[in-house]
Amino acid sequence: MIHRRLLLATLPALLLAACGGGGNGGKSDGATLTVAATAVPHAEILAQVKPVLAKEGVNLEVRVFNDYVQPNLQVDQGQIDVNYFETKPYLDQFNRERGTKLVPIAGVHVEPLGAYSRRWKTLAQLPQGASVAIPNEPSNGGRALQLLQKAGLIRLRNPADPLATIRDVASNPKGLQFRELEAATLPRVLGEVDLALINTNYALDAKLDPVRDALAIEDKDSPYVNFLVGRPGSADDPRVRKLVAALRSPATKAFIERTYKGAVLPAF
Repeated sequence: MIHRRLLLATLPALLLAACGGGGNGGKSDGATLTVAATAVPHAEILAQVKPVLAKEGVNLEVRVFNDYVQPNLQVDQGQIDVNYFETKPYLDQFNRERGTKLVPIAGVHVEPLGAYSRRWKTLAQLPQGASVAIPNEPSNGGRALQLLQKAGLIRLRNPADPLATIRDVASNPKGLQFRELEAATLPRVLGEVDLALINTNYALDAKLDPVRDALAIEDKDSPYVNFLVGRPGSADDPRVRKLVAALRSPATKAFIERTYKGAVLPAF
């Protein structure tokens, strides 16, 4: 089994971490494929397929981001070829708000969103007026509210709306006080609130174990699959086709299952 600390320690040697273009101005040569990703688990998974692609003549250049906006903007602008970090509901909302035309290419894995607390061991212990931090963008915010509804803490006007906001909360028996914050900051405020709804990539990066530590978590049937995303026509690029095949291979599936032990689930 690959130890995750060792894996993280070796990432800098395998990946190019950046928040902008590389030395070639962000454009790839014919043999290089640039991919924007968040560190955990996306960049770790990409690190595993890098040697496979190298044997097929593709130099995989991974650029690590700690936010959900720049990876899409830089792919849309052609500075990076594709990205790997987001769900389709998030991508759809991003395209609507930004006027971009990015498209999902292939689903790879699910990261079940979880509810975490440093103060309480069960959701039943949450006091009246408990402070609850959720992501401040529509898709993950709605996803967090749906998980709270499934746990019986709130009721939404439209239970099936993936983009529900706190204004759509119809019943809130505990009088939960919501704080909407950038998703990446949620692990850092965990000690300051009663409950935080955290995306698994940020939970893992903060050394939280979703399977062990989450008080509530999405199940394996979550519709929030993480996709490889690109511009229209990217799926026809031979380099991208090779990356998709590597990401959806039996070897990658086995890597995800043994490394994350249920915290990340293969979607193929």
